Amino acid sequence: MSFQTARTVEEMLTTVHKREYLMPAIQREFVWSADQITKLVDSLMRGYPVGSFLLWEVSPETAKTYTFYEFLTNYHERDKPHADRATLPHGSGTTAVLDGQQRLTSLNIALYGSFAEKKKYAWWNSPDAFPVKRLYLNLVDAPEDEELGAKYDLRFLTDDGAAPEQGEPHKWFRVGAVLDLANGGPAIMQELERRSIPPSSEAYQRLYDLYEAVRVHKPMNYFLVTDQDPDKVLEIFVRVNSGGTTLSYSDLLMSMATNQWKELDAREEVRSLVGEINGNAGRQFSFSKDTVLKTALTIAAVDVKFKVTNFTQANMAKVEAAWPQTRSALLRAATLLQTFGYNERNLTANSVITPIAYYLHLRGAEDTYLDSTADAADRLALQRWVTRSLVKRGVWGSGLDTLLTRIRDVLSANTTGSFPVAAVEEAMAAVGKSLTFDNSEIDELLNLKYAGQRTFSVLSVLYPGLDLSKVFHEDHIFPKSRFTKKKLAAAGIPLDRIDDYLAAVNLLPNLQLLAGTANIEKQNTLPGDWIGAAFPSEEKRATYLSENDLDGLPLGMEEFTAFFEQRKQRMRERLISTLGATPAIPGPEAPA
Repeated sequence: MSFQTARTVEEMLTTVHKREYLMPAIQREFVWSADQITKLVDSLMRGYPVGSFLLWEVSPETAKTYTFYEFLTNYHERDKPHADRATLPHGSGTTAVLDGQQRLTSLNIALYGSFAEKKKYAWWNSPDAFPVKRLYLNLVDAPEDEELGAKYDLRFLTDDGAAPEQGEPHKWFRVGAVLDLANGGPAIMQELERRSIPPSSEAYQRLYDLYEAVRVHKPMNYFLVTDQDPDKVLEIFVRVNSGGTTLSYSDLLMSMATNQWKELDAREEVRSLVGEINGNAGRQFSFSKDTVLKTALTIAAVDVKFKVTNFTQANMAKVEAAWPQTRSALLRAATLLQTFGYNERNLTANSVITPIAYYLHLRGAEDTYLDSTADAADRLALQRWVTRSLVKRGVWGSGLDTLLTRIRDVLSANTTGSFPVAAVEEAMAAVGKSLTFDNSEIDELLNLKYAGQRTFSVLSVLYPGLDLSKVFHEDHIFPKSRFTKKKLAAAGIPLDRIDDYLAAVNLLPNLQLLAGTANIEKQNTLPGDWIGAAFPSEEKRATYLSENDLDGLPLGMEEFTAFFEQRKQRMRERLISTLGATPAIPGPEAPA
């Protein structure tokens, strides 16, 4: 291993764009955030060291047995999160980046590309959820919060977001445009003049610092490995990647599988399946490759732990052989979760899909299982178990590998032809994952809030007669829009009771699951008026009120708190009956 002459950022990225530098399959996916990219560029502009790089000179003979990938330029969290597979000319070697891929990719995005990540709370399949942004430097202003340690105001902005207001100077300079400047003197002055920015020392200095950081200074130091022994190279790779953003064992598993699978490309197969599970057929999930790989290990009947000792050729051969079954089982499991009413917002533990997929695999379930009348009872039993496990805190957290192994063992030994709920729960309890609930846990559930992570699951436990394959919304029984101090006072609520109203409006006893269309029609109508219109017959109205614990529903706002406490008690009793907890001793909030 030898030290090589340092290069400028521009020189290093030019080599990347000539495809002279590639990534070996053992490299993880790009994982840096927009903030990490801006901090890296800020460090370069301040003249700080950014660490050395480790490159591997791969001979043509060695290159034939490995898979390589190009560097990302335009990152898109949904549509383009992964680098493309590289095609090496026959008989060619290459230079592989063993350490520094995240930094090189980040600089490539910063100077040549774009970064598109999902906006908070946006739906995954929304066309506006992933605005395409490029890195810009504020030439006029310093960072708003310099306590964060940044000297320069660097931000990822849409091109429209970087455009100046009418009559304002064009202060946002696209970082990549520094490559178009002819020099670091007159060209910068001309650029500032074109932007109507006075040639102040601050503006000129900021752009000059960027020019020097990218095109003049040579911070890109690297070491070159020439050894062709893949085991030695892997050892070097693991050691140099022990810091920074941790390299997970799932990354190594997929990387090693890429080289060990004989017929399929593991990396491409996993990528494709993750995308299909999450976004096809109307699904909206956020399962990761870790979950897919864990399920693949489960179905292949090998140790589910992400340990290097499990990445043997024998185990990888089993995983590859079982891959078609893994793929089918996961797709059906995701569809089943969708029919249970789950999506990326309310599925609180993605790992629950693994035992579902394994069970479907064992029973040889086809697509007909998902909606056949003959399997309705089994689906209901599975749904109730899934929901209970999601409602209970801590089930899918620590000790996951042990839990999955125990459940796998029970399902493998099952001969009943249906999902063995009792046996599975017994095995879960044996490893500290009991699905029983005590009184304090029941009370905690009753205080869940609107749009909380577990709220949907609890409501589906309470009122299981709904066809959750259709769109259902969490709905305020008494409309939230009526709960402002001004509106409550106007409705005649005494001032000393208004705070009680405001504290209760978003809690579980004022929530129900309502079909999407019905929820839209209901809007801010009081529940008594809406029910009268939605259920014109007395019989249907009485059934709906009884099934949803809405007996005694008042017509106006005056009796809201009394209704709230009465429904809370009915919900407590229903939860105790459903979840198996010991009934609580009646108290002031829960009159007998």
